[in-house]
Amino acid sequence: MAKCSVCGKSVQFGNNVSHSHRRSNHMWKPNIKHVKCKVNGANKRIYVCTRCLRSGAVERA
Repeated sequence: MAKCSVCGKSVQFGNNVSHSHRRSNHMWKPNIKHVKCKVNGANKRIYVCTRCLRSGAVERA
């Protein structure tokens, strides 16, 4: 679910690094919205990241 239907952006994994340099696992999630968009002339609800919404990669219905 946490994946953009337009650009394919999904979760990224890495480490939180504290001041004492101890590492713990961390997951960064993209800002995904469930929006109604025009897809092939029809209105559909798809998951789109806010970067694609702001850039105009999709047309809102």
